[in-house]
Amino acid sequence: MTAKVFIDGEAGTTGLQIRARLERRRDLTLLRLADDARKDAAARAEMLNAAQVSILCLPDAAAREAVALIENPDARVIDASSAHRTHADWVYGLPEYDTGQVRRIAEAKRMTNPGCYALTSVALLHPLIAGGLIPADHPITINAVSGYSGGGKPLIARFEDKQAPDRIEAGIQVYGLGLEHKHVPEIQAHAGLTQRPLFVPSVGRYRQGMIVQIPLHLGALPSKPGARDLHAALARHYQGQRFVTVAPLAETLAMTHLEPELLNGTNELRLMVCANQEAGHAVLIGLVDNLGKGASGQAVQNLNLMLGLPEAAGLE
Repeated sequence: MTAKVFIDGEAGTTGLQIRARLERRRDLTLLRLADDARKDAAARAEMLNAAQVSILCLPDAAAREAVALIENPDARVIDASSAHRTHADWVYGLPEYDTGQVRRIAEAKRMTNPGCYALTSVALLHPLIAGGLIPADHPITINAVSGYSGGGKPLIARFEDKQAPDRIEAGIQVYGLGLEHKHVPEIQAHAGLTQRPLFVPSVGRYRQGMIVQIPLHLGALPSKPGARDLHAALARHYQGQRFVTVAPLAETLAMTHLEPELLNGTNELRLMVCANQEAGHAVLIGLVDNLGKGASGQAVQNLNLMLGLPEAAGLE
């Protein structure tokens, strides 16, 4: 018997990507609404209660409304919005977070899928803070650039539609200059930071792919770690992981540039430590497909764990 899965919001950017990864699988049955019933609360409630797992690809308020429609105590949820990412009763959907996270996800009734910027930042910071190399109260700055697909259909149209009245012509645009990006509370909570990180995102004129950078003055850290210490802690934490890899230090120390689209079409998150060791400067870097491990691929990985299916099913 196949598992029943419902994608609420399948017409959006993330929903379309998830559906494409699931619709050809024989171990799942996708429950779908007719186009004219997608905003019908009664029809949605029926699907949400009939599915073993529902994946919410909705704005935050709509995601909360969807959860409120569920009455079946056995119905399980993966929420791809940011509505529940710091909620104590929801499991954080990063299987590689620590040794117990896969079990927590597998047993979860309510699971929140990480944000793309946050997943990458947390993956870099959490092992180093938990291991004492970076103090929890250290002031952290995060710079990032994403492809425009991360902004959903409205932002895609501003880059791709030549007739759009608010078309973006620039090659890159810095945004979130009020420093209130919705991923900041998620990063702080799950990285283990006691103070708010300073996060400056930007969007480039390319469809998908993301680079997150966290610069560090190594001499300002109490333990005075070197690049090798940072790399060793990350490599130890993610040893044996299939979807989170740490690039060899010799490779990253020799790097002169990095392209954000290198992992597009994969479910991989690649972590790196670049450094000027004489100056005592380092930068932690995460490279990811913001629609893969950063969104829809991560949701499929979590779905597989929740249903007891091979973790990589649909992600090869």
